[in-house]
Amino acid sequence: MKKPIVLPNGLRVHVLPFSGTEAATALVLVKVGSRDERLEINGASHYIEHLMFKGTKRRPTTLDISRALDAVGAEYNAFTGKEYTGYYVTIDAKKLPLALDMLHDMIFHSKYDPKEMDRERGVIIEEINMYEDNPTMHVEDLLEETLFRGSTLGWNIAGSPKTMRNMTRDQVIAYRDAHYVPSRMVVAIAGKVDKKTLAIVEKTFGSVKAKPDPTSHAPYAPLASSLATRCSVQNKPVEQLQVALGFPSFGVADPRNAALSLLASILGGTMSSRLFISVRERKGLCYFVRAENGPYDDVGNFMIRSGLDKSRLPEAMKTILGEVEKIKRSGVTPRELKEAKDNFRGRILLRLEESSNRADWYARQELLLGKAKTPEERMKEMDAVTAAEVKKVAREVLDLSKMAVAAIGPFKDGEAFLRAAGL
Repeated sequence: MKKPIVLPNGLRVHVLPFSGTEAATALVLVKVGSRDERLEINGASHYIEHLMFKGTKRRPTTLDISRALDAVGAEYNAFTGKEYTGYYVTIDAKKLPLALDMLHDMIFHSKYDPKEMDRERGVIIEEINMYEDNPTMHVEDLLEETLFRGSTLGWNIAGSPKTMRNMTRDQVIAYRDAHYVPSRMVVAIAGKVDKKTLAIVEKTFGSVKAKPDPTSHAPYAPLASSLATRCSVQNKPVEQLQVALGFPSFGVADPRNAALSLLASILGGTMSSRLFISVRERKGLCYFVRAENGPYDDVGNFMIRSGLDKSRLPEAMKTILGEVEKIKRSGVTPRELKEAKDNFRGRILLRLEESSNRADWYARQELLLGKAKTPEERMKEMDAVTAAEVKKVAREVLDLSKMAVAAIGPFKDGEAFLRAAGL
């Protein structure tokens, strides 16, 4: 277990030096996302992420921020999820003080200029349109909207054109001030890091005053419904259908996630997985098919997604669900289990070669779980998973009576899709 350094204001810090690199990454994660919003400000978390790059008191414009980082060849960006927001700079390790100062300045001293805010509204509306026009991206949003209907967890991270036009500057700033508090933040610095790094973090992020934690979001509660009401469709004239099947799974801290991750890998996580071989290689029914699990605080989404030939939809759905039933009935083989564990180990070792991934590894665990396990500890947990445990979670999670369906294609509604799919 890697314990953080906790500053007096409650902010947690992970300093992660490692050799073999001349780079360093500074990552800041904040425990706020679209799940924490009210309906009238849906999209505020993502909006705030954009506005952090629009100028501070010391760096008044977007150009002032980008020019300072571009001048040293830094890579920088931000991202918003349903339960967290992140900001990072990967930079020449000699320039790490600039990265930390920049992140602190952006996060706590951005101006939120009304003209810039109005200009950015249009940018985000176009981003929403882009995702809705891209079936491979939009089908995942459509699935979670359906699977988590009745919960803020089902809301779109970017909000809607209506909420983006109508939320006020005062609402956005009040929301930011409530959630951007030190105790809800983690700073991770990885790469070629020296002893002076912590002092810089203390001078910048440590200077922020402590504030009370905001009210937590409401827990997820499933809605009882028929398959027809658990199926959503975007009617679109496409040649390749996008189909996603979702099953409610476990919260992020649930120990069964180790077995569930291996299940996802064996079922549809690699080019040698069961779904890839049966649906694509043997029958040529799709270009891609995959299975993955995405855990949130109190529930997860085990998703199977594919782009399918619309003329062979019933055969494809029968094949996919046949593999689901087979793995529930017969479990996995010793060889499959070993290869899935080796795959997990190999991917982790390759990812952690990069400072950005190493910072993310520790920061994300610290933020979401309140503790950060080392890669060795996580790999040991995976190695301990048995075939019986994988079969058990398959039966628990892959329950067709709880399955949600999302599709993008030439279908009037969910019932029309289900008929065409033979479901």
